Amino acid sequence: MTLANSLLLSSILFCIGIYGVLTRRQLIGILLSIEIILNGANINFIAFAHFRAADPTAGAIFPIFVMAISAAEMALALAIIIAMHRQKNSKLDIQQLRRLNG
Repeated sequence: MTLANSLLLSSILFCIGIYGVLTRRQLIGILLSIEIILNGANINFIAFAHFRAADPTAGAIFPIFVMAISAAEMALALAIIIAMHRQKNSKLDIQQLRRLNG
């Protein structure tokens, strides 16, 4: 796999994630789309580290941190979503959540 192929794959993933964030109405779908965006960025980091860096392991460390922070963010967001679902007992639609007061 060449650098161009890796960049093409990462940009496709990034665009799919952006499309998902802009078109999804459910919070879970939006969170999954954000994860797809982060995976596209991670592929970018790894591709540039593999093809351009003098030490390829240095470029692989940053995506590991991104994945760890992303996992913590996802766990926190899912906990908030579950708490909101228990409180409102709804489908967690973005349009409904925008109308909440307080």
